[in-house]
Amino acid sequence: MLDVLVIGGGNAALCAALTAREAGASVLLLESAPRELRGGNSAHTRNLRCMHDAPQDVLVDAYPEEEYWQDLLKVTGGRTDEKLARLVIRASSTCRPWMVKHGVRFQPPLSGALHVARTNAFFMGGGKALVNAYYRSAEKLGVQVRYETPVDRIELRDGRFVAAIGRDGERFEARSCVVAAGGFESNRDWLREAWGRDERGEWPADNFLIRGTRFNQGVLLRQLIDAGADSIGDPSQSHCVAIDARAPLYDGGICTRIDCVSLGVVVNREARRFHDEGEDFWPKRYAIWGRLVARQPGQIAWSIIDAKAVGRFMPPVFPGTRADTLDDLARQLGLPVGPFVETLAAYNAACRVGRFDHTTLDDCHTDGIAPPKTHWALPIDTPPFYGYALRPGITFTYLGLRTDETAAVRFADQPSDNLFVAGEMMAGNVLGQGYTAGVGMSIGTAFGRIAGAGAAAASRLATARNHTAKEARHAFA
Repeated sequence: MLDVLVIGGGNAALCAALTAREAGASVLLLESAPRELRGGNSAHTRNLRCMHDAPQDVLVDAYPEEEYWQDLLKVTGGRTDEKLARLVIRASSTCRPWMVKHGVRFQPPLSGALHVARTNAFFMGGGKALVNAYYRSAEKLGVQVRYETPVDRIELRDGRFVAAIGRDGERFEARSCVVAAGGFESNRDWLREAWGRDERGEWPADNFLIRGTRFNQGVLLRQLIDAGADSIGDPSQSHCVAIDARAPLYDGGICTRIDCVSLGVVVNREARRFHDEGEDFWPKRYAIWGRLVARQPGQIAWSIIDAKAVGRFMPPVFPGTRADTLDDLARQLGLPVGPFVETLAAYNAACRVGRFDHTTLDDCHTDGIAPPKTHWALPIDTPPFYGYALRPGITFTYLGLRTDETAAVRFADQPSDNLFVAGEMMAGNVLGQGYTAGVGMSIGTAFGRIAGAGAAAASRLATARNHTAKEARHAFA
């Protein structure tokens, strides 16, 4: 019988498969996507947030455990399991040599991302290169890989994994299993259920775009919760980013993100500001803006900048709407001209310009308006002016399976002895809300390796029990 079955094809699943194989287990990995689309959301990633107490090749200065923890605590608002969060943080300090062994290469951050040079290690070639390196290593080590093999159901017996049932009815038995099949961000019906209707009776989720794979439908997550697995997290919470409204429905990835929010103002379709654009550094706060836009009428907003901001942020893939006057920009964007000009005039008048420095929490702020802009507040008064339409872009959802430091799936608060979980399917244990750049890959890498090691150990134990049982039967035959 197969030792370890891994369900999923992204970073967490691959880390689990590689770790289990290194431990001597026979491993089969089932990826629902075709080979050319393998890797799930991991293919769209760029970096890994890493704890380090001293400079390490591509990582400058130091990023100690307590600072990492405080950054995570701040963005989650305390909605995190400290024990598991610190496990992830500490694991992030030791995982890179293992990743390099399996073919992953790192590089210094490119211009436009230098502000995370201290906290994040960037993958050479991005997430697609990481995924490809892991698949190459898995194949060399003898991990079996099946593409276009979605799994619809896990067969359980008293909280133990028995078999996985594929969509076509094929049955996959194994001594242990790791589920790392992603969240439900691509399941529009489930997003509707999670977000409900707004005050106009409309479904906000109908206006959401999906930054990553179309294959994360949450089928196994739903089935396991229905089968009694303990869950954690708010289904409406997710890694939700404000992205270009012209982005495709699926797989737009990193290039659709609009990174100029902190350099200007953001208005809704009534041409009103609704949140502090400069409350903190962009890597710590960028993932709140998708949810903020989702709460606006029609789930749309516009990021407005002037010529002073150009060159200070990672340029998006689509050019912004350009105008030489604010009146003309409002007309081109389809916004009410009077309120738009009024909003910008009030903002400009409220700016208290000190020493502008976008690499620090500077002293440029507003005074006397709500919402305030806490940092980087410069008047928008230098043509040409630019506007970027924003929509909520869902990366991954936070509703998941409750687990512990062993990565075991829990039933009635009891850990399964042969079913483990990693990646998006359990990220809600660490991320109750909010996000900070690179932490998703930290969670997937840490728990993927823990789950893989646990599954291999469970398989060895099952094999030993079977041998003991056979010896007992022979003794009394």
